Amino acid sequence: QVLLVESGGGSVQAGGSLRLSCAASGRIFSNYVMGWVRQAPGKERKFVAAINWSGGSTDYADSVKGRFTISRDNAKNTVYLQMNSLTPEDTAVYYCAARHESLSMYQYWGQGTQVTVSS
Repeated sequence: QVLLVESGGGSVQAGGSLRLSCAASGRIFSNYVMGWVRQAPGKERKFVAAINWSGGSTDYADSVKGRFTISRDNAKNTVYLQMNSLTPEDTAVYYCAARHESLSMYQYWGQGTQVTVSS
């Protein structure tokens, strides 16, 4: 089993920054893709960013390109999401997720962390 625990959410004014962390434990291997997905109130979950666990290959939603950066520290089994130039449209619950690289759907999810951006 894989356990994902997010931290780092909070409230910030527009233009500010936050860094989310996701600590992974359990049976997670180097062939797992780690991602961030967010869900705004009343809306469906949407992909934000992903990173290949071993190779450092990254992918971003168009809405966050140039503002968000996903990274990982393999020694700590932790994935980060640095969020800059935040806007109220970034307000959502942010979930950390993991999937085997052969799969298209995420298998494991964290409990989520709230990010609120005020104008």
